[in-house]
Amino acid sequence: MVIETNNITKFYGKKIGCKDISISVREGEIFGFLGPNGAGKSTFIKIMTGLLFATSGTAQILGKPLNDISVRKRIGFLPENFKYGEWMTGEDLLSFHASLYKLDKSIVKERIKEVLSLVKLTGHEKYKLGTYSKGMQQRLGLASALLPDPDLLFLDEPTSALDPIGRKDVRDIMTELKRRGKTILLNSHLLSEVQMVCDSVAIINKGSVVVQGNMEELLNSEEILHIHAEDISDEVINTLKKIDVNLAFENNSISMKVNNKDDVHRAASIIVNGGGKLYELKSQGTNLESKFISIIEGGDNK
Repeated sequence: MVIETNNITKFYGKKIGCKDISISVREGEIFGFLGPNGAGKSTFIKIMTGLLFATSGTAQILGKPLNDISVRKRIGFLPENFKYGEWMTGEDLLSFHASLYKLDKSIVKERIKEVLSLVKLTGHEKYKLGTYSKGMQQRLGLASALLPDPDLLFLDEPTSALDPIGRKDVRDIMTELKRRGKTILLNSHLLSEVQMVCDSVAIINKGSVVVQGNMEELLNSEEILHIHAEDISDEVINTLKKIDVNLAFENNSISMKVNNKDDVHRAASIIVNGGGKLYELKSQGTNLESKFISIIEGGDNK
């Protein structure tokens, strides 16, 4: 495992920053770390990158104990809220970060060219950062994180200031990095973006992980069945509630959760055999946003 944590906990006095965080991130995967504002995501990431010390718990990063200094050369980090001096040029900033990473001076110029090309900022490196748009600053921050050619990349809201084309570019970069065997821990509020690129996900709320696992398995654990039918009796509805006790029924429309294809067939049979007229039936897989809302609002604690 590239990241393996066991009950990582951080207290700020009596206030919980995060509590008992245990996650496993495999090599070469994009791992989504999600939660509402104030859930503890940034606290956890700062602990992983050595900016904070955990109150308790243990972890290994790239096979080394947490806070092993040698690991930091193999990590890239793009924080959510960063601010660079407006008087610096893009090249100045990347050169400065290269010195912080202690990159060999013989490769710095070539490496700067490579990361500028990757984030599509070639030709802008001589301009002062005060002239950069928010999106350009975001791209430059990503370029800085990529300078040491890290094995593990922590990205905190990497697409927050980007337009749709810019977000696609960042998705493409993450996909290419994954192809090269890099591992990415991604924190983003744009859940549609997370769903498109992540292999696994953990959702945190009030400082603790409430669900984690493979993205595909998480979203395929249930489907929403939409039914349009007439002459639906109370008896039919009560029987359907044996499949989903919380189904919604209004104006000849039924929405209910099903766990498999057998439930779909069973629902159709209940309606037809109960004297109903079935006009439309379609199933829709749960998307990450609806799953996230269900979990955070307490409707799903699995």
